[in-house]
Amino acid sequence: MKRIIYTTLIFTVALIFSGISLFAQIPDEIVSSLKTGNANALSAYFNQNIEMVVLDQDDVYSKAQAQQIVSNFFSNYKAQGFSVIHQGGKEGSKYAIGNLSTNKGTFRVYFLLKNDGGRAYIHQLRIEKQ
Repeated sequence: MKRIIYTTLIFTVALIFSGISLFAQIPDEIVSSLKTGNANALSAYFNQNIEMVVLDQDDVYSKAQAQQIVSNFFSNYKAQGFSVIHQGGKEGSKYAIGNLSTNKGTFRVYFLLKNDGGRAYIHQLRIEKQ
């Protein structure tokens, strides 16, 4: 009887932790688009309206406007790499904080994803000089 309870407890804990780690994962395409400076691939994850801060531009933008701003940023600052420092999430949302290395310095990147219809969309994006 003890063995059944012990086995059930271990299985439940493993299931909970695997669910948390799967949920906290940021889509690989977002990370790779930041690493390579691919604004088109990144904007595929933008919500229809996105709250964005990129250097001195701070507002809520349409998906098309946000793509243009990010594209201009990557034109001026050639991406050399991106690494996630911290990520987390809770019911229906995820976030990540990372460092973006460019030819002109390092930038702190923060983005918030929310699930809509089973797909993650970026609702907030910040790219700020470190």
